[in-house]
Amino acid sequence: MLRRQCGDELSRTQQGNNNAYCQDNEISWLDWDKADQQLLAFTQKLIELRRRHPVFRRRKWFRGQPVKDGEIEDIAWFKFDGEHMQEEDWQHSYAKSFGVFINGRGMRSRTSLGVQVFDDSFYIIFNSYNGYIDYKLPSKEYAEDWVKVLDTSKGKVITEGNEGERFKAGDTITVHDMSILLLHHAILKHEQLE
Repeated sequence: MLRRQCGDELSRTQQGNNNAYCQDNEISWLDWDKADQQLLAFTQKLIELRRRHPVFRRRKWFRGQPVKDGEIEDIAWFKFDGEHMQEEDWQHSYAKSFGVFINGRGMRSRTSLGVQVFDDSFYIIFNSYNGYIDYKLPSKEYAEDWVKVLDTSKGKVITEGNEGERFKAGDTITVHDMSILLLHHAILKHEQLE
């Protein structure tokens, strides 16, 4: 057995011990033969998705404002009916389930050479409700089309590109209970140069 302090990505419970650093026994050892291979593969794909997309590795805080006049905000929060969340909406019970738009063009970062960093845009739907919810996607102002790249109810990451289920702005998506959906909108190369 390999002795290491890790293992959440393998579904290792440490027998409920939340601080196994002082344990030099089976509680803190990692048994690769018992690793949850499906969860490990899922975690590896999440790490790869984050590595490829700088929008998930931002160096500056979101402001909830457009970067330039006439553009959409860098982050926007939505109710399940596709409408923007208002301050009072956060006080309601349905605030446990919401969507968030992350604008890949709204990053305020530059490379070491001073080049503006751009990325694709993403829409994340969180459903912490114990039942299914139908979510309406926001208007095409945010994106005309989306591709599903992650669905935690299915326990897998779908490869980006043509393999995922496609949706249009304003479509309604059924989101399983206690799950997260991640939708991807690719920004074309010529859009990045504008």
